[in-house]
Amino acid sequence: MNYDTRHKTTVKGSVVADDGRALETTTFEPDDRPRGVVLLVPAMATPSRFYASFARWLADRGFRAVTFDYRGMESIAAMKAERADVDRWAADARAVLDAVADDAGDLPVTWLGHSLGGQVIPFVDHSRIARIVTVSAGNGYWRHNVGAIKWIAPAIWLGISPVATRVAGYFPGSRLRLVGDLPTGVVRQWGRWCLHPDYLHRDHPDSAALFAEVKAPIMSLSFTDDELLGASSIASLHDWYTNAEQVRQRYSPDQLDGRRTGHHGFFRSSHEDLWDELVLPWVAGSQRQD
Repeated sequence: MNYDTRHKTTVKGSVVADDGRALETTTFEPDDRPRGVVLLVPAMATPSRFYASFARWLADRGFRAVTFDYRGMESIAAMKAERADVDRWAADARAVLDAVADDAGDLPVTWLGHSLGGQVIPFVDHSRIARIVTVSAGNGYWRHNVGAIKWIAPAIWLGISPVATRVAGYFPGSRLRLVGDLPTGVVRQWGRWCLHPDYLHRDHPDSAALFAEVKAPIMSLSFTDDELLGASSIASLHDWYTNAEQVRQRYSPDQLDGRRTGHHGFFRSSHEDLWDELVLPWVAGSQRQD
């Protein structure tokens, strides 16, 4: 992965995955030598541009920030042609992490995983990660869902999703106002997980051991007004990281001056003060001392 470090800049680049596919990346550089590097790992159906404001904030605070898109997320046409599943996306995240860590040199790397980005850590080389921040990341089993989505989830995965993908050639979540647009293989595997009490363990019988191997300290941020995942979801996922020191922080709108965050809202630029208060101390703490 190549970029110019002479001045603060935003550079488009790419990383080559293990199967030769080029994965698009964007690097946000600070003015001076970075204090550390933060890899922003996206949620399901969330393009990398969604995290641009947060990445610029990190650069303003002295960190190199890197965003990327999972394969197939470039356009509707790309989704229709894509054959990847969630496991393939996890392998893509592994490739991006390897490239970011190679370029980081002696700088510490923080993995900031939003939702899905907090689930796939056991499937990457997490020995290269100094610290982890998860945002709204939980176990996606449908009984951990909240509100209306909990009761319609089985219908989504057993009925709506198979029909919609067959007709459209991808999952048209934006048009259906359900989750977001996704390649067929991704939504099919994810649906299998969401219907199973063991979630992703369904397809990975060795995953309990993989989660136990994660040793980087974790700070979890979650919100009581999350319209998708309840408290049991957040707790279940993080309980799988049995050997990582953890700080779990859960906030209600009342604790945030009445502001709502939901599943995606924490990354709105209007929440920069929350980023300074809740994220910056943790990310800065990953800086190695000379």
